[in-house]
Amino acid sequence: MTDLVHAAQITRTFGTGEASVQALTGIDVSFPAGKLTAIMGPSGSGKSTLMHILAGLDRPTTGTVTLDGVDLTQLNDAALTTLRRDKVGFIFQSFNLLPVLDARENILLPLSIAGKQPDQGWIDTLIDTVGLRERLTHRPSQLSGGQQQRVAVARALAARPAVVFADEPTGNLDSKASAEVLRLLRQAVDEFGQTVIMVTHDAGAASVADRLLVLADGDIVHDGAAGSTDDVFDLMRKVG
Repeated sequence: MTDLVHAAQITRTFGTGEASVQALTGIDVSFPAGKLTAIMGPSGSGKSTLMHILAGLDRPTTGTVTLDGVDLTQLNDAALTTLRRDKVGFIFQSFNLLPVLDARENILLPLSIAGKQPDQGWIDTLIDTVGLRERLTHRPSQLSGGQQQRVAVARALAARPAVVFADEPTGNLDSKASAEVLRLLRQAVDEFGQTVIMVTHDAGAASVADRLLVLADGDIVHDGAAGSTDDVFDLMRKVG
């Protein structure tokens, strides 16, 4: 199985001198293509820092990150921006939809920014998958939180990125909407071959993943199958 994202000896230090904080302490980790990986850990464990570095949103202090064969640490800011646009999809806790655009325009936004023509067959598949055909002309303010996040999932998949990073994708949703978004992410992996890396604090969300990484104090303390929601709860209790 091909490793789509690989981090080697990643450290990340914030601040200098006595005030410095080491958020990541030398992480080696790879993510195979076509799998859903969940990343969990206590607050301050480094999980969001790791995701930002893997996605090219932040740079490691030392170490290298390779995404779809490209060493991110060798790219300047402009090249990183282009790589994120072409190879990475993002789903955020706060949806991050543009309020002046309707649902369809928000879904097509990554393609519009890249100056690419949408593959209409693929966009239609996505719209039907997320179940929003009747809501395409609605702006975000006219959609529920769950509907907004389904738009965000379709937007993340629209350009067929190499990898989708989901940062607490169910964090602002009720249990029904959460289950719907997790079903969509699972479907993206199982049916569309998408690679998804998801940071979450929700044991139920982590249990839908193929693999669970747990961070504590800037290091990976567990790397294995996610198991059931109860398994994840037990694991997180041990980690503290």
